[in-house]
Amino acid sequence: MDQVSLYPLDVMHHQASGRLDVLWSDGLLAQFGSVELRRACRCAACVQQRRTSGALTVSVDTRLASILAVGEMGLQLVFEDGHNRGIYPWAYLHQLSLAQPSKTRHEQPV
Repeated sequence: MDQVSLYPLDVMHHQASGRLDVLWSDGLLAQFGSVELRRACRCAACVQQRRTSGALTVSVDTRLASILAVGEMGLQLVFEDGHNRGIYPWAYLHQLSLAQPSKTRHEQPV
């Protein structure tokens, strides 16, 4: 399945833990922690910080506060540390899903 035909079937923000779960059309279930998502931000400020210091400094206490849909493009993630500039396109989130050490596949109904 190519990236163009991949899309999320379900997105669940677990507010108590700050975790974000995404079930993809290819059956992949990704479970993202807040710190993992914050470190993966590709906004201009985060990219610049990585270029300057080689790493993005993120507190281990950072939590995902809310998610906002950006049309059909993806999600804007808002973190409790005040960071809210990162747009996470669906293709990028799926790429992050594939990079997770443990991948769960779910059977899709026919």
